[in-house]
Amino acid sequence: MPVHNALPHLDEAIQSILGQTFRDFEFIILDDASTDGSWERLQEWAARDSRIRLLHADQNLGPVGSSNVVAGAAKANLVARMDADDVSAPDRLAEQIRVFGENPDIGVVGSLAEMIDASGRVLRRPEAWRISRQSAFVPFAHGVMMYRRSLYERVGAYREECAYWEDQDLIVRMAAFARVMVIPRSLYKIRAWARSTRVASESERIERSLGKMYAVTDQLRRKGRYELLKSDTTVQRIDPRVFMAMGSVRLWAGERPRLFLRLLRRGHLSLNFKTLSAVVWVGWASISPASLRAFLKLLLDSRNRVTSRYASGAAVNWQPLKREYQFPADEPQRPRSAGQTHRRNARN
Repeated sequence: MPVHNALPHLDEAIQSILGQTFRDFEFIILDDASTDGSWERLQEWAARDSRIRLLHADQNLGPVGSSNVVAGAAKANLVARMDADDVSAPDRLAEQIRVFGENPDIGVVGSLAEMIDASGRVLRRPEAWRISRQSAFVPFAHGVMMYRRSLYERVGAYREECAYWEDQDLIVRMAAFARVMVIPRSLYKIRAWARSTRVASESERIERSLGKMYAVTDQLRRKGRYELLKSDTTVQRIDPRVFMAMGSVRLWAGERPRLFLRLLRRGHLSLNFKTLSAVVWVGWASISPASLRAFLKLLLDSRNRVTSRYASGAAVNWQPLKREYQFPADEPQRPRSAGQTHRRNARN
């Protein structure tokens, strides 16, 4: 679990892991140069539970660097991710380990998740419909994934070029070498709040990065090829879907997304469905965020009606649109230890 200024919700996140029904684990926590007292609180927790092993970064490593440090420091064969402002269900680890035990050929296990606000109130129910369709987008949250450490090392860890969608990139690359399964019930709560990493970071950097994500994903869907595309980010217009993604974070955090003028100024607008949907969505979010949230909840309920066949709770397979997709010759088969790259920035 990487931690950066997560103090308002840090205790609940830690307690949700320490209170798991499966108890035989090591809890690796990196304080990524927090300035809000998170490090001092982590030291208090470590003194109370010997399963916690603390790391500390003197300089902020960011979402990719911090993720690679905690993953690289793991000793166990199975690694479970946790985000510092979210909440895991008490049986999360037990359920994921059970799926690994029943399916020795899989490499990653996720689950559905619900979204909560800063006070813990449920904002959005699990998006079960996502596991009923083929898509290049991963249908579970970063924080709820569990994976084999050997697979993580084989694909080359998280990539800095994919900051803010590093989990999507990692899991798609993992899916080329091992099966990915999803437990079709909520074992995780994602917290939407205004000070979360993605909301608080630089907007332009996130826009460029998410634009790259959509370009890479479109290429995977059309050509069955997965590679990072080179482009001139100083002049390139941004995929309009980026502004929906950016606005969604703010919308569910209870804010009024004010992105309409930015969409018109920076978006790559054309006469197509993705432009029309982005213009309508962003405009609606700017005018009446509450009514848009209500509409999206109704839409989610209607979509979830098609997932009744997953009521048994048995884990289901997920894979990108084409399982046998291609990688460029120089990636990502070079194994490397993320801990070797970043551990010099951390200390016990």
